[in-house]
Amino acid sequence: MNSLATTEIKKTGATFTPHALAFFLAQELISYSKIGTNNVVLDPACGDGALLYAIQKSLPSDILNIIGYDTNASYLQQAERVLRDTKNVTFHQEDFLSVCSGKMDLFSGESLSEFADIVIANPPYVRTQILGSERAQQLSRLYNLSGRIDLYFPFIIAMTNALKKGGLMGVITSNRYLCTKSGADIRKFLLDHYDILDIIDLGDTKLFDAAVLPAIFIGRKKNSKTAKSMSVGRFRSIYEHPVQEVGIENPTIGSVYDVMKRDVPGVYNVGGKIYNYKSGLLKHAIDKTAIWQMSTEDENEWIDTVNSNTSFRIGDRFKVRVGIKSCADKIFINGLWNREKIVVEDELLSPLISQENIDTWRIDRSTMPLILYPHYSMDGKRMVYDINCFPQARKYLESHREELEKREYLLKANRAWYEYWVPQNPALWSLPKVVFPDISLYPRFCYDESGAVVNGNCYWMCATTETERQLLLLVEGVCNSDVMVKYHDLCFNNKLYSGRRRYLSQYIEKYPVPDPNSNIAKEIVIVVDSINKETNPQTRDSYVKCLNDLVRQAFGLRG
Repeated sequence: MNSLATTEIKKTGATFTPHALAFFLAQELISYSKIGTNNVVLDPACGDGALLYAIQKSLPSDILNIIGYDTNASYLQQAERVLRDTKNVTFHQEDFLSVCSGKMDLFSGESLSEFADIVIANPPYVRTQILGSERAQQLSRLYNLSGRIDLYFPFIIAMTNALKKGGLMGVITSNRYLCTKSGADIRKFLLDHYDILDIIDLGDTKLFDAAVLPAIFIGRKKNSKTAKSMSVGRFRSIYEHPVQEVGIENPTIGSVYDVMKRDVPGVYNVGGKIYNYKSGLLKHAIDKTAIWQMSTEDENEWIDTVNSNTSFRIGDRFKVRVGIKSCADKIFINGLWNREKIVVEDELLSPLISQENIDTWRIDRSTMPLILYPHYSMDGKRMVYDINCFPQARKYLESHREELEKREYLLKANRAWYEYWVPQNPALWSLPKVVFPDISLYPRFCYDESGAVVNGNCYWMCATTETERQLLLLVEGVCNSDVMVKYHDLCFNNKLYSGRRRYLSQYIEKYPVPDPNSNIAKEIVIVVDSINKETNPQTRDSYVKCLNDLVRQAFGLRG
């Protein structure tokens, strides 16, 4: 979008669809359509009209009735100019979500009916935090959604309400719903109401200016919610390839769209960037809320081999916790303790492991900051110190009291104004634990026995017995292995820009672990223990190579 200020984009979630992407979606959608006469095409958040223009140019205009909705008058004026030579076009300056929730027919004003033959849309991307709690709760009630929602969730439901049975929907959204817990409701909704025809994960291609990774969903509305799907949908994905080597195996091609139209899996050079293009059949579990798996037949066979040699999942034995969250880091993680006038009692200072201190197998303790952590444990329960017993800390915190008390949710929970929102249980910090960052290019699972606190940009799991500690070493080795990198990518489809992965608890809890009583697993524990203690990089690398071989064997994999 080139005509909106950044603040307006953030507030409204509006991101105009680029010309090339609009035509790509329109042509893909039409390839599945059964065009008749007087087809109604709807865009419920039409913006500047790019998608409606693209589909109008891709079909004879005299067989279409085009309807566009948007709340922004200036956008609609642009759309009217773009489609000024098109017959049978109607624009409405209204909130489509409110129109649908009011159960009104867009033509007659009577009860809402299914009227659209084709829905094509790029609805706004707005998270709950920006929507505001009141609007988010209102939409959740109207559209029966739970948890954190994006604005495109209710749009998908509203568009479905307006779409005729057998009609087609093509929509550009964030790809987050494909692989996150918060997308469970919408995944189930789509499986209930659509024969999925095609899902195209556009990954980090940056095809338009939005702070999300986009995906295209194309589906045909079922005749009923209980109807069985007529076919297994396909998937396509394209992400920047981490190996920047151009050779004969990396054919040069004009654009990302050309790669997708060619539809041959492989690695391509597009304008000097290397992209990996995949395609296959969509795989989803009986549980319709489960993450959708996008993998080829060979990859599915590989996954099945790993799963058949799995003794348990990490979540079966360990609780994967997020680190502390203060919601006021610049106050609690100040970095200036014992300098100048900022002095607090040592009893309230704790070392902090954060994503900046972690590399694979190693925590750089020389860069670990000290944080003001006003929590302790008594009889295994988390407590908060009486700040009046620590005059220096009290003086410092009082100087920031106004800002700390802005955390109203903490006060409403009858918590002290100076404590952390998510402090975790201080009794667990001293236990052996494995820590890893939330976002990383590669796995960075590290073993720690120092008693350090873990920051909220990391996750961690701890052992309470020696048996669990040995098991934790096995888990650390599996998590850092090449096998688990591949498993993570195939099963969770959650890459961000430039190959970065999300290591969320919901994924790590699903990681497979081989039989800990097997001889190979016992060897893995010995090797991991050696890696953790080794200070020579070359020796450590040889241990890591051995570890990768052992993990492959443990899961029954060759090569």
